[in-house]
Amino acid sequence: MTENPSNADHLPVAGPGPRRVGIVEDHESVVMGLEAMLADQPDLVIVASAPTVPELLAVGADLDLVILDLRLSDGSSPKTNVEQLRAAGLETLVFTGAENPYLVRLAAKAGVLGVLRKSEPTATVVAAITAAANGEQVVTTEWAAAIDGDPGLQDVGLSPRQRDVLALYASGEKAARVASLTGLAPHTVNDYLARIRAKYAEAGRPARTKTDLYKRAVEDGWLPPPLLHPGRQ
Repeated sequence: MTENPSNADHLPVAGPGPRRVGIVEDHESVVMGLEAMLADQPDLVIVASAPTVPELLAVGADLDLVILDLRLSDGSSPKTNVEQLRAAGLETLVFTGAENPYLVRLAAKAGVLGVLRKSEPTATVVAAITAAANGEQVVTTEWAAAIDGDPGLQDVGLSPRQRDVLALYASGEKAARVASLTGLAPHTVNDYLARIRAKYAEAGRPARTKTDLYKRAVEDGWLPPPLLHPGRQ
């Protein structure tokens, strides 16, 4: 397995040799899969992995590339994650199920080197990581579609608190229950919902009903997409 923050002092010093890769992924099986794919690649070595961007940065490893999952359990925004990594001088390759086009767009427009599906064959994954670790753009269908995505699907700029309220309310909770779960007063929740609707309306993405709010929350990645019925594509 890879290093963790507690072992940061024992990380090897950067120098000539294999390209050094870090992973931000909260599913251990995915990390293990990537380790297996790169195990016989002499030009690549995974030196650190963590479930969040701050935790990876805390390791202090000198990296050539970070492989980033889009949807993490800490609820962080792909745009914020990519910007944090770039601020630390690290380039990013997104490795995702690509289940949410809006999240892909956020990451792509934040300046990643490419967007790669987890379902790609091993040879394709290895080639993409190798290229990205050498600073090359990895042009895939998902990446190109993200860059050229629907210009009408604009980021409405919700605050973290507004996103919490939206996710709870749009998932089916009543306003009173949202107030209880968030510690906000009921009138504050209603005020937040009014402001959320106004922001979506200003962006040309009206959300007049609760169903509309659910659709907007899924589009923007604050709620997971609905599962397809078994047997349907």
